[in-house]
Amino acid sequence: MPTFRPFFLVSIYFVFFFSHAHAALPSLLAERPLPSLAPILEKVTPAVVNIATQNFVAQRENPLLQDPFFRRFFQIPNAPRKRPSQSLGSGVIVDAGRGLIITNHHVIDKADKITVTLRDGRSFSATVVGSDPESDVAVIKIEGQGLIDLTIADSDELRVGDFVVAIGNPFGLGQTVTSGIVSALGRSGLGIEGYEDFIQTDASINPGNSGGALINLRGELIGINTAIIAPNGGNVGIGFAIPSNMAMSIKDQLVKFGKTNRGQLGISVQDLTPELAQAFNLPIKRGVIISQIEHDSPAEKAGLQASDIILSVNGKRAKNSASLKNSLGLLSVGDKASLQILRNGKQQHLTIKIGKKKLVRLEGSKAHQQLNGASLSNLTASDSNTVVKKGVKVIDVTPYSNAWHNGLRKGDIITQANRVLVQNTAELIKAAKGHSSLLLNVQRGNSAFFIIIR
Repeated sequence: MPTFRPFFLVSIYFVFFFSHAHAALPSLLAERPLPSLAPILEKVTPAVVNIATQNFVAQRENPLLQDPFFRRFFQIPNAPRKRPSQSLGSGVIVDAGRGLIITNHHVIDKADKITVTLRDGRSFSATVVGSDPESDVAVIKIEGQGLIDLTIADSDELRVGDFVVAIGNPFGLGQTVTSGIVSALGRSGLGIEGYEDFIQTDASINPGNSGGALINLRGELIGINTAIIAPNGGNVGIGFAIPSNMAMSIKDQLVKFGKTNRGQLGISVQDLTPELAQAFNLPIKRGVIISQIEHDSPAEKAGLQASDIILSVNGKRAKNSASLKNSLGLLSVGDKASLQILRNGKQQHLTIKIGKKKLVRLEGSKAHQQLNGASLSNLTASDSNTVVKKGVKVIDVTPYSNAWHNGLRKGDIITQANRVLVQNTAELIKAAKGHSSLLLNVQRGNSAFFIIIR
């Protein structure tokens, strides 16, 4: 017959505890210290910093005041008026000796001034070492003594259900700690960043937590908090962190080059579905299949072929096209990638040297005078966009230029011009020729819309 004595004793304890609420909390439970995260946090929190940024944004003016005559008459300076804009975030000290701090790209993007405040109240001006918008990782540097950094864990060893703690600066309140578990691993396809391999957690992550630390119960860094899914901007139990392995790999490139030095293999891929597996008579049901090989690319030179199935890259399984893209995105130009592939039912190993990205850059004014200020390029097989496969990408826009005033922004993809499909810059030039204005169909993230350029 089962006994319920342990449960009964625990129940008696809680009844006794709540009936004596005025008494001091016990320091022991069943002759053991009360469970607490405090000892871990006392060692970890000094390595998590608050980041305040300031930048100056040009104020919008009445169109009449853009007329040179009115500006001279009212003695308005030609330089646009600017107002200060501030934002808050978090960061993690990963190299105390060199004062290196990892944070999110969006935390320090376009900042004119960055101020880092430590747990002990000290503040420092920071400089940007490098930043990568595609992974949303940035590295900044401070000059200070007595800094404390975090031990880095192997994020590949994480399991769903592991306990985690998030530390950051939500809503600018100051350093705050929340706890939860790992809810899921390898989250991608969210459209938040170009390279996505997120740790999902139910530990509360709110605005201002970006760039903060996600740690395990050993006090080791397992992720950089980066995003939330919330209808009203607050936490609803779905937060995301960049795995520490990815963040540290990007950090090493940023410290070495000041930017990421990604290359390309020159392949187009897609997820292998059960239907495709059946059509190709393959023994596996999931994976990554090569759909196209670019001419004169590293992939072609190494002997890769369309319909090859990529099983792994440098020993890491390619579960889908997103995981393959992440594995290749962590490699630099000149690195070697060891690929295990399946061809005609037999496994093979190929070693490929990562090549430079071929980017055909076109100044917008050469396509149309009203695109002045925009830099354009063709989409490549390794481009990060997953919604549109062919078109013309806006790789840069000069603020307050014609293209900028007409609504184009960096990262936009032009898919149509004057209702004609455009797959490259040559087709855009042809569609724009002889027209005083342009009707562009633009893809921005997961949204598509029309822009009139005139």
